[in-house]
Amino acid sequence: MFVEPSDIYLYLGNVDFRKSINGLIVVVEQQMELNPFRDALFVFCNKKRDKLKVLYWDKTGFALWYKRLGATRSRFVYC
Repeated sequence: MFVEPSDIYLYLGNVDFRKSINGLIVVVEQQMELNPFRDALFVFCNKKRDKLKVLYWDKTGFALWYKRLGATRSRFVYC
């Protein structure tokens, strides 16, 4: 990871993973009520919780990371 964000926000609902950068920006603005241009990572997961997307603004544009969790059937779990 090449960024050192001041904050990390986890969207607690699940997101339709057909959404790309523009769709996730809408989620950040309308549902999370946050500014997507802030120095932060926005983390989203799918319904099965076996995939993650991370959105961030790097001062030159938005970047989107996609992570499919391992073949061992690992899941993203949070309390």
